[in-house]
Amino acid sequence: MLDPESVRTLLAVVDEGTFDAAARALHVTPSAVSQRIKALEQRTGRVLLVRAKPARLTESGAAIARYGRQLALLEQDAFAGLGLVERPTPIQVAVNADSLSTWFREAVKELAADDGIVLGLLRDDQDHTAELLRQGLVVAAVTSSPRPVQGCSVRPLGSMRYHAVAGRAFAKLWQGKALSEVPVVVFDEKDDLQDAFCRAVTGRQASKHRHLLPDGPVFEDAVAAGAGWALLSEHQIKRHRRLVHLHPERPVDVPLYWQQWKLDSPPLKRVADAVFRAARGELH
Repeated sequence: MLDPESVRTLLAVVDEGTFDAAARALHVTPSAVSQRIKALEQRTGRVLLVRAKPARLTESGAAIARYGRQLALLEQDAFAGLGLVERPTPIQVAVNADSLSTWFREAVKELAADDGIVLGLLRDDQDHTAELLRQGLVVAAVTSSPRPVQGCSVRPLGSMRYHAVAGRAFAKLWQGKALSEVPVVVFDEKDDLQDAFCRAVTGRQASKHRHLLPDGPVFEDAVAAGAGWALLSEHQIKRHRRLVHLHPERPVDVPLYWQQWKLDSPPLKRVADAVFRAARGELH
């Protein structure tokens, strides 16, 4: 049997990033945090944390983190069933940036009115959000993977449709050039959408003349202002005038899926229901 207090301490270290920050969140000393983690590692016979800044879970640590978050959610549900809830249920969800800046906002608006839930969002590329599920950092995720993470269920949400676009003046300036030679805007190092599209069109990846802009509104504004071309979703394109479609005959559909732990949890179900209502209004 794992000590619940030690498991909660492991989660605090991961969520807060350091032993000192976890100690402040738990209202204990850093020494107490260190002792609890050490005791948990001795109990399991495995290293659970990479002592870095921020602290990272090992594969064994991720298994304990999943257990801890499931235990916390079930405990909250049990208290709710007994009418003993003292605080709202925290629900951690991983969402890709484009969804977060477009259709997912409607789910957030709906859930903001639910006094029984505290929503926590972690942002990552849709190809990587499933990894946050595996690590036990979230209980659900919007992901591009139809393959369920162990212990999770998966359902299709629909597809986000993207188009290669650029500002009107920028497109005129670079007219006649191969797409692989034209400056490009990408979200971050994980964003392969532009490179994949460029390879499909030209056989080469996008230009090394690229801007890395890991912020949804800034990314959109940079494309509209003429920093480079990029793939924007139809929802994003509607927000900007004077954008030119570079290859209107080649839209890109990115299927999205909702993955969540297989837990009969009313708060988690309310989150999932809100997400699906938002997706029905925006996704193909």
